[in-house]
Amino acid sequence: MRVLKSGLLAGLLALGLSACGTSTGERALSGAGVGAAVGGAAAAVTGGDVSQGAVIGAGAGAATGAATDEGDIDLDD
Repeated sequence: MRVLKSGLLAGLLALGLSACGTSTGERALSGAGVGAAVGGAAAAVTGGDVSQGAVIGAGAGAATGAATDEGDIDLDD
């Protein structure tokens, strides 16, 4: 049950962070935050090392955030 609550909390935090970023640096930073939350939660659920999952997720999220363009995802539509 504790793992489920942690996963839900990480998901909610990820949703809050995903709306951040108009510049490349801001998108990379918010992507790193989302990636760290998702990576840590995934590692916790699967029984892996949470800190390692968070670091891997942060790297992947930062790279994805930096690679995206401001117009790629428009939540105002």
